[in-house]
Amino acid sequence: MFRRKIFEGLKYFSIAMTVLTVAALLAVVIYILADGVGKLDFHLLFGRYESDRPSIFPALVGTLELVAVSILLAVPLGVATAVFFVEYTHKGPLVRIIRIAVETLAGIPSIVYGLFGYLIFVVTFGWRYSLLGGGITLAIMILPVIVRSTEESLLAVPDSLRNGAYALGAGKVRTIFRIVFPAASGGIVTAVILAVGRVISESAVLILTIGMVVNEVPDTLLSPGTSLALDIYYFGSHGYPEEAAATAVVLLLLVLGLNLLATALGRLIQKSTGAITQ
Repeated sequence: MFRRKIFEGLKYFSIAMTVLTVAALLAVVIYILADGVGKLDFHLLFGRYESDRPSIFPALVGTLELVAVSILLAVPLGVATAVFFVEYTHKGPLVRIIRIAVETLAGIPSIVYGLFGYLIFVVTFGWRYSLLGGGITLAIMILPVIVRSTEESLLAVPDSLRNGAYALGAGKVRTIFRIVFPAASGGIVTAVILAVGRVISESAVLILTIGMVVNEVPDTLLSPGTSLALDIYYFGSHGYPEEAAATAVVLLLLVLGLNLLATALGRLIQKSTGAITQ
């Protein structure tokens, strides 16, 4: 009887914590939307930056370029590392060392990544503040997320699928690309989209690597620039509270949209490959 009361208490406690978490999320979203939606207009989104009429168009361009650089670098390396872990290695000293390195990367604060990017790309390589240096630093930062998520997706593929492919005469590489990857594609796509969301919302890394040039669209990847997250900081600290709120709305909608897209694509791919994975 006493144990049953404990379980009942834990049940209601869990419900209360869930309600509190959802309420906190809704409070943040509603407050940002209520404060910033009315400030959105065409000039703010796509106009030319002026001192009396700021625009976030340079930040939109910079954010897209940062996403492109970081994803193009991190995804192939992260997926290949996960394939190496799952398909080509067994437990041993080398694998343990690599796993420790990946887990360590996942726990490093983002400002430390920013300092690394500053010392390597800005100072040592002489690139100064640049979108390329910031994108490479972000790629290193999101690499553990992609590796771990991809590894979990690959481990979820039943060994019977691999064994069946081998029995039919397929080689290792053909089995990975024709059997394993399609079955794990839902989790991999979700990991990539969530990594994009982290890139979009990052700020500490970029302050030290790309500078904060909010009034000019970057000419090349070696130009300094800005991002949506940096624009929020700049507008909020330089007397543009309305523009900061509007930029926060754009950033919030992008992150929410990416999360919804990750969920939808994951379910869609799982349905399309359901016949394979079952």
